[in-house]
Amino acid sequence: MLLRTSLRYLLRHPWLLVLSLVGVALGVAVVVAIDVANASATRAFTRSAEVVAGRATHAVVGAGGTVEGSLYQRLRFAGVRESAPVAEGYATARGRVLNVLGLDPLADAPFRSLAGEGAGVDLGLFLATPGAAFLAPSAAARLALAPGDTLGLAVEGTRRTVRIGALLAPGEAGQDDALANLVVLDVAEAQAVLGLGSRLTRIDLALPEGEAGARRRAEIERLLPPGARIERSATRTESLETMTRAFRLNLTALSFLALVVGMFLVYNTTTFAVVQRRFLLGRLRALGVTRREVFGLVLGEAALVGAVGTAFGLALGVILGRGLVALVAGTISDLYFSVTVASVAITPWMLFKGAALGLGTTLAAAFAPAREAAGADVSAVLRRSETEARAGRRLPVLALAGVALLAAGAGVLAWPRLPLALAYGALLVVMLGFSLVVPAAVAGFARAVRPVASRAFGPLGRMAAGGLQAHLGRISVAVAALVVAIAATIGVGVMVASFRSTVVAWLEGALVADVFVQPPSLVARRGEASLRPDVVEALLRAPGVTSGYSIRALTTTSQFGRTDLIAASGGAAQERTFKIKEGRAADVWPRLRAGEAVFVSEPFAYRHGVGIGDTVRLGTERGVRPFPIAAVYYDYGSDMGLVLMHRSAFERLYSDRGTSGLALFAAPGVDPDALAERLRARVADRQAVIVRSNRGLREFSLGIFDRTFAITGVLRLLALLVAFVGVVSAFMALQLERAREYATLRAMGLTPREVYGLVSIQTGLMGLVAGLLSLPLGLALAAVLIFVINRRSFGWTLQATVPPETLVTAVVLAVVAALLAGLYPAWKMAHARPAEALRDE
Repeated sequence: MLLRTSLRYLLRHPWLLVLSLVGVALGVAVVVAIDVANASATRAFTRSAEVVAGRATHAVVGAGGTVEGSLYQRLRFAGVRESAPVAEGYATARGRVLNVLGLDPLADAPFRSLAGEGAGVDLGLFLATPGAAFLAPSAAARLALAPGDTLGLAVEGTRRTVRIGALLAPGEAGQDDALANLVVLDVAEAQAVLGLGSRLTRIDLALPEGEAGARRRAEIERLLPPGARIERSATRTESLETMTRAFRLNLTALSFLALVVGMFLVYNTTTFAVVQRRFLLGRLRALGVTRREVFGLVLGEAALVGAVGTAFGLALGVILGRGLVALVAGTISDLYFSVTVASVAITPWMLFKGAALGLGTTLAAAFAPAREAAGADVSAVLRRSETEARAGRRLPVLALAGVALLAAGAGVLAWPRLPLALAYGALLVVMLGFSLVVPAAVAGFARAVRPVASRAFGPLGRMAAGGLQAHLGRISVAVAALVVAIAATIGVGVMVASFRSTVVAWLEGALVADVFVQPPSLVARRGEASLRPDVVEALLRAPGVTSGYSIRALTTTSQFGRTDLIAASGGAAQERTFKIKEGRAADVWPRLRAGEAVFVSEPFAYRHGVGIGDTVRLGTERGVRPFPIAAVYYDYGSDMGLVLMHRSAFERLYSDRGTSGLALFAAPGVDPDALAERLRARVADRQAVIVRSNRGLREFSLGIFDRTFAITGVLRLLALLVAFVGVVSAFMALQLERAREYATLRAMGLTPREVYGLVSIQTGLMGLVAGLLSLPLGLALAAVLIFVINRRSFGWTLQATVPPETLVTAVVLAVVAALLAGLYPAWKMAHARPAEALRDE
C-alpha cells in the first residue's frame, strides 16, 4: 500500500520528479565527466610510456637529458648485454603530435616488440632501408599513410622526411591504441631526425630483481662517467603524474560543487513531498502506520529518485567527459607535457564512484526530511502551519550552528602548509556553515525590505515580502542553493582575475626585450627545444638588432628529483627580467654571474621548503654539485619551480650549448613588430622559428592563461545550471503548496496579471537576497582560493584583485536567474482555476 502511495504521488507531480532527476543527474554527470577527462589524459600518457619503456626496469640517463652514444658502446664492451640504446623525442606531422622512437633492432628484442619479427617487421628492411619508419595501423590510418609513402616530420622547426617501411603488429591486446602516435626508426635515423648528433636520450637496462639486481646496478654505476646515473624506468611517469596531481585535484574539487548544489535541490524537493502530503501522512499515522514505515517511505522515494537520476548522470557524464577530454589534454600540453588522447578511458571505478556519490548525496539530503516526517506527532503533521512554524523556531539554532561551522572551517584554513584535500574539506565546511545562516538572513531581509516593497509595488510588494517570511522553510533552501552557486562564480572569477592581473604585471616587468625568438615547442610553457647555432648567429647580427641575450632550459636532477634548470646570459637586462622576491639584488646578482650560487623560483622554494642559505644539489656532467640559494624570484611560468643559473657557469658544467630562446633589443626607432617579421623571414629557409614582439608574446602568454582556465568556466556554468534547476523546483513546489492561497486571492479579485506581478516581485526579491548574500561568501571563497588553495597547489603569490563588474554581474545574474525560474510557476498560478484549487483535498 505504501509503495503504491509513493508511486502515485510521484506520477501525479511529474515536473517535480523531473527537476529532481535533472539536479541529481547534472551533479553526478559533472563529477564523472571530470574523472573521465582526467583519467583519459593520464592513461594516454601512461600507456604510451609503458609501451615505449617495454620491459626495461632501469635506464642510464644524463644530467643534461642526453648521454653520449659512445657510453653505450663502452657498456657493451664491458659485458653489459642487458642494455639497448634509445633516441626519443617529439615531432609534428599533418597536424598531429608524434612520438619518435629510435631503437637498435638487434639489441632491443629483450625490451620491446616494436623493432623485430614479433612486430611484423623485417629486420633487413629495418636495417637496410635509409629513413625507414614504422607505424602502428591506427597511426597509419589517422595519417592516411601506407607502406612506401613519405612522411614529413617537423622537429623544432626543422623539416625531416622519412619513408614508411611497414606497419607494426602490436604484440598485446589494446597496444595498437597506445601506439597511435608512435613512429619507430632505427636509432641512427632517429638521432638525425631529432638533431641529437651522436647522443642518445637514454640507455635502457633490464636488471634482475632483489640483491642480484642491486649488485648488477652497482657494477654498471662504476662504469658510468660523472653526470650519468641509473634511474628506474617508472620514475619519468611518476614525476609527470606528480606534476599534474594538483591540477587534477582542483578540477575534481570544482566538479563536486555541482553535486553539493544538487543536494540542496534534493533536500528541497523531499521536504516539499513531505509537506505536500502532510494530511495523507497524518492519516496513515492515525491508522497505525509506524514511524519507521513513514521514514522508509520518504527515504525510499529519495532512493528511487537518486537511482534514476544517477543512472542518467552516469550516461551524461560519459558524454560530457568526451567533450572535456580535449580541454584537459590541451591544458596539460600547455603546462606540463605533450599528451594526445586517442580514446576515452571509462573504468568501473569511475561509474561506481559516481553512483555512490549520487545515491549517497541524495539519501543524505533526504535524511532530515524523512526523519522529520517520521518523528512528528500525528496532530502536528495534520496542521498545515506546523512546518513553517518549526522552520521559524529553528532559525536561531541553525544560525548558531552555521557560525560554529564557519569558525571551524576558518580555523582549519588558517593552518600553515595545509594539505590540499583538507583545504577543500574546510572550504566545504565554510560553504555549509554559510548555508545554515541563510534562513536567518532571508528572514531579516524580508522584514527589512517589506516597507520598501510596499512603497514601491503597493499591496503586491507587501504580500511578496511577507511570502518570503511565511514560507521561509521552502524559500531559504532554494536561496541557499543559488547563493552557493553564485558565490562559487564570484570566488573563481575573482581568483582568475587576480591571477590574470598578477601575470600581466609580471609579464610587463619580465619582458624587457623588444623581440623574442624560440623554436616551435609542443609544450607552451616548457622550452627544451633548440635554435640552430647558425640561426642564432644570423638573428644576433640582423640589421635593426642592437643586442640580445639567450636562455637555455633543460631538465636535470637534484635532491628533490627531476628539476627544471634554466641558464641565462645578459647583464642589466637579465636583472630586469628576473624580479627578486627574497634577497638583496646588489648582493645576489654578482654571486650568480660568478657561478657561486643559483636563484630558485617562488614555486620551487615553496614546494620544497627551501630559501636563501639553503643548498640545492644539481646533477651535472661533472658530477653532483652543491649550489647555495642566493635569492628567490617571482615566476608564473612553471608551477613545478625553476632553478636559475648563469650561462657561464652552465657551460662549465654541461656540454649542452643549445639555445632555447633569444631576447633581442631593437635599435632606436625600429618598430618591434616589423622587426619580428623581418627576422622570421631572415631564417625561414633554415629553421621555422617563432618570432614575437614584446606585445605579441604578452598576448600569446595570456592566451595560454585563458585556455588554462577555460574548463573552470565550464564547471562554473554547470554548477549555476544546477542551482537554476533548484530555484525552478522551489517555485514549482510553492506553486503546488500555495494553490489554495492563490485560488482564494483569485476568487477575491486578483487578476492573472497581478498574479504574474506578485510572483515576479517575490522571485526578484529571492534573487536579490541570494545575490547580496553571495557577495561575502564569494569573496571569502576567493580569499581561500587565492591565499590557501592556490598557494598550496602551485606556490604562487597572487595579488588579490576584485573587479567591481564581477560583483555587480553576480547580483544581476542571481536576480535574472530567479526571475526566469519563476516564469513557469507564475504562468501555472495565473491560469489555475480557482474552483478546482479551492476544492477540498
